[in-house]
Amino acid sequence: MLVEPRSGLLAAWGNALLAGLVSPDEAALAIVGEDTVHRVDGLPGEAGPVGLTLALGRLRGLGATGFRVALPVPGHPLGLSGPPDFNARALEAEEAVVAYGVPYGLVPEVTEAGPAGDLHVEVVWRVLPVREAPPADVPSLGEAERELAEALRDATAVLSRLDVAGSGPVADAAVDAYRARAERGREVLAPGYPPRAVRVLEMAQRVGLLVSVAYENGHGGAVSASEIAARGEALRPVERVARRAQVAAYNAYVEGGEVRR
Repeated sequence: MLVEPRSGLLAAWGNALLAGLVSPDEAALAIVGEDTVHRVDGLPGEAGPVGLTLALGRLRGLGATGFRVALPVPGHPLGLSGPPDFNARALEAEEAVVAYGVPYGLVPEVTEAGPAGDLHVEVVWRVLPVREAPPADVPSLGEAERELAEALRDATAVLSRLDVAGSGPVADAAVDAYRARAERGREVLAPGYPPRAVRVLEMAQRVGLLVSVAYENGHGGAVSASEIAARGEALRPVERVARRAQVAAYNAYVEGGEVRR
């Protein structure tokens, strides 16, 4: 949750490229990140996989005017608009990118090889037809910001009452450590996104980390089955809100009509 999803990087830097704020090479480098290589397969007019710079240029030539993100999970098709084949593949990957202006979407297929510390990661983005329709359950930035504030307050109160790790100093230390790592050489979103989108994404990432810490640090003081169930009930909706906010932040370019130059 706290690491930017590959679909978020592709959409954000793809949007910055379309706006003329970064070069194709800059966009490709940011999208690949710490992976070894990214390829795009299934582009109209291409017989096989091609590199990101060529793929983004091809999509722009076909009429793409922006990119948005989908982060679906079982029971919550967040950001999807069909058809069923694309939705199924996106759900399996738990992420996807949908182009505006052309009826295509991209779903990442990730292959990893090698030992820890020397991992070789290759990503193939499968280009598939999509239905041009409003995406499912994506809030506006304003709605996402309000929902995050409410969800964080409610979840923190419940977790504190249950004495769950993740609602106090342990979580704060984890957040500080994450932010120190993340802020070295990393720009939140891509050039041109409005400050409110950056703020919403940072808050969504913080909320996501609190949820992760709560899940990963045992049962804390919640020792009974009913208390553990109560913790799960508290975490599920806030996790959903954080994902909705993430999508709203990444999609601010296409929803707002333009990236600020």
